Amino acid sequence: MTFSASSNYTQLLQQLMQQVDIPSFKQLSRTAGVSERQLRRLRQGQVSQMRVETLLKLSKILKVQVSKLLEMFAPELIAPEVDSPSETLITLQQEYQRLQQQLEQQRETLKQEFQLSSLQVLESWLIQWPTAAYLAQQNEQLPAVGLLPLMRPVESLVQQWGVEAIAPVGAEVPYNPQYQQLMSGIAQPGDKVRVRYTGYRQGDKLLHRAKVSPV
Repeated sequence: MTFSASSNYTQLLQQLMQQVDIPSFKQLSRTAGVSERQLRRLRQGQVSQMRVETLLKLSKILKVQVSKLLEMFAPELIAPEVDSPSETLITLQQEYQRLQQQLEQQRETLKQEFQLSSLQVLESWLIQWPTAAYLAQQNEQLPAVGLLPLMRPVESLVQQWGVEAIAPVGAEVPYNPQYQQLMSGIAQPGDKVRVRYTGYRQGDKLLHRAKVSPV
């Protein structure tokens, strides 16, 4: 690989970095999770010595398809003088497909594990709630307070996810428009308001503002 060719690949990589606002190779290395040694190989056109996993990471950060990266940084792998791709390119494509399938399987496994753990927490509610709801419809005199214990598994699951209520229903709290939404009337920050519908947050993230009305 000549110096001028390496220089051209370096400039090409810098152009791709500029499009995604990455100012330096060190920043690209940290953001993509690849070593600067791997970046040097890309800048020198030594793509055949790089792992497909590395190309996949760079492809995601640079927002360029892996096939496009190969076309830009390793045109010799395309073998334009023949009808079929080179053996190296075929190997890279197969490895890329294998990694894609592996990632998809991992996502599906995590999804199933998440659903299973959630259903285990909700098991008693899933079993008892339909019967309780049916009995409540058949008997209008059935005290609603008797249904409250059945909601505990749902509350437990929400707590496990780190979701917490901003304020309980019926509470009178100072009005804070950041966390509360007026249903009617007018209130200034700090004025007393009554919580009509509770809001929720997860850590520092606001999920739903509480709905309130002036006292």
